[in-house]
Amino acid sequence: MFDEVVSTFIETSKIILMVTLLMIIIEFLELRFKDKIRDLITKKPTNQYVMASLLGAIPGCMDAFFIVSLYAHGLVGFGALTAVMLSTAGDEAFIMLAMIPNAALLIFAICIILGVIGGFFADKIAGAVNLKTCQPCAIEVHDVTLDFTHFIKEHVYGHILKKHIPKMFLWIFFTLLIVEYLMARFDLASTISGLPAFALIILAALVGIIPESGPHLFFLILYSRGLIPFSVLLVNTLSQDGHGLLPLLSYSVKDTIYVQIFTTSFSLIVGLLLFLIGF
Repeated sequence: MFDEVVSTFIETSKIILMVTLLMIIIEFLELRFKDKIRDLITKKPTNQYVMASLLGAIPGCMDAFFIVSLYAHGLVGFGALTAVMLSTAGDEAFIMLAMIPNAALLIFAICIILGVIGGFFADKIAGAVNLKTCQPCAIEVHDVTLDFTHFIKEHVYGHILKKHIPKMFLWIFFTLLIVEYLMARFDLASTISGLPAFALIILAALVGIIPESGPHLFFLILYSRGLIPFSVLLVNTLSQDGHGLLPLLSYSVKDTIYVQIFTTSFSLIVGLLLFLIGF
């Protein structure tokens, strides 16, 4: 157990370092180029969906962190947040490219398209049901010229490091620790491979709820050995967000739940349609 705690602490620290760096960059860019960013990225929702989906398809979680930071600052909407979570495969994308390169590229392309579609419907549904998402995280800006000392003191330390990072660290650490504990004590791979295709599709979508890209490896390995169909791997890739969603927990647990509900439901619909047409 001690080794699991240490490894989880190290993994969490790496994630926090990446997130902190991105938060500082986004904070600076928002203050310095807010109007231009809004014109280029946030002015049209379609631009948000496309940008978020393309970034999400890039291997790794940093691009998902980037969109989460933009969302927290009010620069992109709920649809863009949903789009990036649908298209991202997290760090497991690197392993997919190594093990199943052709299938991986096809999955990334499909996820980009479905991410754009999912982002569009997420905003439409959110508007139709009057979904209340979190308000942009804002702090008082005293100097419009963006004085360096003021930026470090008020924005980097007072806002990011003091307000967000401690809570974010605890969320990520304990979530990953629980996941590692369960994965180390249960033989999930043999159980999954014995299920029928219909049940596998449902399981693939539900496993994607876990905020960790590790469980995705089970489906990747099973697919590489010919034990599950392509549709199951696609559904799991759509549903799972890697570490990308974890930083959102520090901003809004409610919004995290909303995104998970939508991405899981969307993934299930896609999977069931593929099952019905025999793909």
